[in-house]
Amino acid sequence: MKLENTIKLNNNLDNNLNLEKMQNNFLDSTLGKVINGGIDLGLRAILPDFVEDQVISVKDSLLNAGLNNGISKTIEGAINLGKNVLGIVTKGIQDVSQMRSIIKNGGLIGGISKVLDSTLNQAQNNNEINSDIYNKVMQGKKDILNNIEQNIDKSIKEQENSFNNLETYINNWKEYYNNHDFPNMEKQYKKIKKELKNLIPLEKTISDARTVENIHTLIKTNGKDFNLDKTELELIKKLS
Repeated sequence: MKLENTIKLNNNLDNNLNLEKMQNNFLDSTLGKVINGGIDLGLRAILPDFVEDQVISVKDSLLNAGLNNGISKTIEGAINLGKNVLGIVTKGIQDVSQMRSIIKNGGLIGGISKVLDSTLNQAQNNNEINSDIYNKVMQGKKDILNNIEQNIDKSIKEQENSFNNLETYINNWKEYYNNHDFPNMEKQYKKIKKELKNLIPLEKTISDARTVENIHTLIKTNGKDFNLDKTELELIKKLS
């Protein structure tokens, strides 16, 4: 298989996709899950006398009142505001530290607080929750928000750990490549692929991991032959 075809087949970052859009989609999905998870746990703590089906019913009432749409819009607004504060409106996120700063400066928790207020009011107006449930959730809202904030911090920390792991795996792969040790290259390659699934797409990370993937696939396709031609060696230099 020719090098250019291998690169084309293994290009994880489609040129037609916008990196910033990919990052925003990742954050919307990841933060949305964290926020919804925090609300679920909070409702169970606030309504200890309710059975699981009753708690689910309360959550469904909030969903009917526009909870998910409100969360999604709040995340989008927080990302845009955070980028404005940092002065990176037209740029993608460069690293996890920057992602943390964007979320911190975007007023995400305050926005979620307003979403909870509006959906609780709407659910009560729709007669889907009574005043007793409304008051209990409003009184426990602070605990819900604290739980969400802690879970967001945990999620960001997991991103940091994953990036550190990825860097280690890529460096290990390079070392095994230099030693022409394909079995251990394969082990590191699988770890790289697995770690990438959980990471926000960053330009440098995608570029490094993609280059590893291209070279790894090329060698594997060539019968694990490390004797690459000049053009192929130019690609390898990108890892230096």
